[in-house]
Amino acid sequence: MTEDLTPAEAYAAARARNADQATALAPFREMYEFGLDPFQIEACQALEAGKGVLVAAPTGSGKTIVGEFAVHLALTQGRKCFYTTPIKALSNQKYADLVKRYGPDKVGLLTGDNSVNGDAPIVVMTTEVLRNMLYAGSQALSGLGYVVMDEVHYLSDRFRGAVWEEVIIHLPASVTLVSLSATVSNAEEFGDWLDTVRGDTEVIVSESRPVPLWQHVLAGRRMYDLFEEETDHGGRGASRREVNPDLLRLARTENQRTYNPRDRRRGKMVREADRERERRQRSRIWTPGRPEVIDRLDNEGLLPAITFIFSRAGCEAAVQQCLYAGLRLNDDEGRRRVREIVEARTAAIPDEDLHVLGYYEWLEALERGIAAHHAGMLPTFKEVVEELFVRGLVKAVFATETLALGINMPARSVVLEKLVKWNGEQHADITPGEYTQLTGRAGRRGIDVEGHAVVLWQRGLDPDHLAGLAGTRTYPLRSSFRPSYNMAVNLVEQFGRHRSRELLETSFAQFQADRSVVGISRQVQRNEEGLDGYREGMTCHLGDFEEYALLRRELKDRETELAKQGAAQRRAQAAASLEKLKPGDVIHVPTGKFAGLALVLDPGIPAGRTNGHRGFEHHDGPRPLVLTAERQVKRLASIDFPVPVEALERMRIPKTFNPRSPQSRRDLASALRSKAGHINPDRRRKQRSAAADDREIARLRTAIRAHPCHGCDEREDHARWAERYHRLRRDTQQLERRIEGRTNTIARTFDRIVALLTELDYLRGDDVTDNGKRLARLYGELDLLASECLREGVWEGLAPAELAACVSALVYEARQADDAVAPKVPGGAAKAALAEMVHIWGRLDALEEDFKINQAEGVGQREPDLGFAWAAYQWASDKSLDEVLREAEMPAGDFVRWCKQVIDVLGQIAAAAPKENSTVAKNARKAVDALLRGVVAYSSVG
Repeated sequence: MTEDLTPAEAYAAARARNADQATALAPFREMYEFGLDPFQIEACQALEAGKGVLVAAPTGSGKTIVGEFAVHLALTQGRKCFYTTPIKALSNQKYADLVKRYGPDKVGLLTGDNSVNGDAPIVVMTTEVLRNMLYAGSQALSGLGYVVMDEVHYLSDRFRGAVWEEVIIHLPASVTLVSLSATVSNAEEFGDWLDTVRGDTEVIVSESRPVPLWQHVLAGRRMYDLFEEETDHGGRGASRREVNPDLLRLARTENQRTYNPRDRRRGKMVREADRERERRQRSRIWTPGRPEVIDRLDNEGLLPAITFIFSRAGCEAAVQQCLYAGLRLNDDEGRRRVREIVEARTAAIPDEDLHVLGYYEWLEALERGIAAHHAGMLPTFKEVVEELFVRGLVKAVFATETLALGINMPARSVVLEKLVKWNGEQHADITPGEYTQLTGRAGRRGIDVEGHAVVLWQRGLDPDHLAGLAGTRTYPLRSSFRPSYNMAVNLVEQFGRHRSRELLETSFAQFQADRSVVGISRQVQRNEEGLDGYREGMTCHLGDFEEYALLRRELKDRETELAKQGAAQRRAQAAASLEKLKPGDVIHVPTGKFAGLALVLDPGIPAGRTNGHRGFEHHDGPRPLVLTAERQVKRLASIDFPVPVEALERMRIPKTFNPRSPQSRRDLASALRSKAGHINPDRRRKQRSAAADDREIARLRTAIRAHPCHGCDEREDHARWAERYHRLRRDTQQLERRIEGRTNTIARTFDRIVALLTELDYLRGDDVTDNGKRLARLYGELDLLASECLREGVWEGLAPAELAACVSALVYEARQADDAVAPKVPGGAAKAALAEMVHIWGRLDALEEDFKINQAEGVGQREPDLGFAWAAYQWASDKSLDEVLREAEMPAGDFVRWCKQVIDVLGQIAAAAPKENSTVAKNARKAVDALLRGVVAYSSVG
């Protein structure tokens, strides 16, 4: 090929090769056995050119290679690189990967409960750790050249997302930011924001998967392809994919066959022959059982597989079902290797704890190549499952959706049992973004030729809906940023109030709010142009028609107001007249379906009842029960009495009268007609209109007649233009109010928080008080409550175990609210302290209401949850794991996670508590030591 080049072309090619070899990217590429994809090369080149990058690519596409190149650049340049992840499990995984490449001396780990070689040039950490470093002005930030934010789309998480924005905003300008995200539909918008706050940022979007993904539906014995033609295999190819007509036909047939109890033929249920035919059809179409699905995938060579079940109990049950079905996915050699790895990884766990944790049942399933994976498992157990799965020794994992959040566990196939999950409030359909995240695990790069996503057939499944989920590859990134109390004092301490307010206005949340205003602003602009045209149309040569139109509108508004007042007055008079009725009164119903003569059987004013329901007042006025002259017994409403009513005559109602008896009704109605049939109700004279005597109306009419425009020949044409002008002006004002509501929303919230903190003496203008400096060290959802407890000495004198119980109320949140049973709490001083904490929270809650700080908007202090207090107290009191878990009725994984969060906050409290004349700091450290034992100590992931 080179022989065909001219000397000039050969020289140019040689120069290009030499230039490429001179870059930092060239030796980096040689570290990998495979070639880099174009989007990876583009991102790395942008980094080397000194730009920040945002890389948005599907799960499993290898976007972390860009983050690893930032690490390589930092080491080459003699600078530091911080690699941040959203969860500790990811931090541990990335730490292990980087240690394998660069050695333990060059790599550190900081995750809150793990601190390894924190001064290394490469440090892997959770995002919260970096945020805390930035606020504390840590020395570790010196020499920092690059920050990699893995899974940056986490900033839309409503609980933790604000941390990502805090880091992005507060990182020094000299730091180059590498943002790695799942495919989001507004990557360009996010990139524009990064460009605004971080400087030159290159946006690289890749929507193609490195391994093609095939979509299927498993119904009975048959595996249906979801799409008839799938030329782009889950990417965004030009060809249009049609839903498989066989699958559509199946869904149509199944939906038509759904049993309907009203489907009768000749007065009988569906004939036996129809039912028999349905049974035969149904024998071919069913939802396969879990062992059946795994067996089917095994036979077709589609293992390893991850089956997503949106329930922890469902994951455990699936493993048991596979064991009972006798599934064995490992040979003898595989079983031996599994036991070897498991025993080595769990050697530190005492035998008595292994029994409590269900170790032997778990090991049996692992030896067969089957496992569960969910947040309720002991972290060590989850790590072992992940390791065995990557090694190919576990081939079927039943997992909750938490596994999809970045853990590197790619599979050949992903199975979804249902397309509905519990979101904490209700059962809801999974979103296209969630579907993409879950199925993104299918297809291992460099191992599988293709990946497979299998959805199990369920009654009512809509193939078109499923195709929509599978075909919508992206979802929008929405900011969840909200100022907090801790954030406010830290910002004011560093920058002062005015500069802090400006910083918050640079958040992605405000950026998005401002962008949403752009469209409304354009509409306002168009409306203003329309108003100019209408103003021209109503121009009158005799005078100011806008002024004249205003007088007409004021007159109309005043007449409408008086008419409403008159109607309300008549309704009130009618209601008052109904309240005077008694049983036996003969009345004339003025309007409605039952107009005419009627006898009052019951005035319809039962105390404290409405429509037979106790506890509600009569909002619609009395509802008399009457017998009409046509023998009908009806309950009337206030709408039947637009005018007051009065008794025309009185009648005695026999004690034997039964309103359900036709004979009784006939006899009493006959007596009613005989008694009062000849009486003509008084026709009420129409009252004089209130408008006739109203001075304001008289003044306006005089002003209208005196106005020059009143005599214009084209007056009514002008008036029509004026009415259009008025309507458009009203609509424009509404749009302007919407704009006002959306602009500066973050800054306004910040102002309210600052006002409350000033009231509580945490801030004095731009100065942070000693109380404020204490609050600045407390990170967490209940930061202000913790600070107030320290200020008021609520925890003074508590023993370490009692302090652990109290602090647990600041972090714990029950998965499902259970107000029926009060949680068990320790007695004595701990009980009194917990009660005082709730009392202080009530005071803060009232104060937040006064300052219009709204918890529904993600700002403010939720009520402390005492549900973990007893478990924390027991564990810190050296009780056995068996006893603590049995009383807490809590999975080991949840117990460990909450303990680690309590330990984290205890560490903050130890740092923030007064150093003199206080026992809190010392006992907080003792509480940490008391909690950090057994399963909590040897679980490396929290």
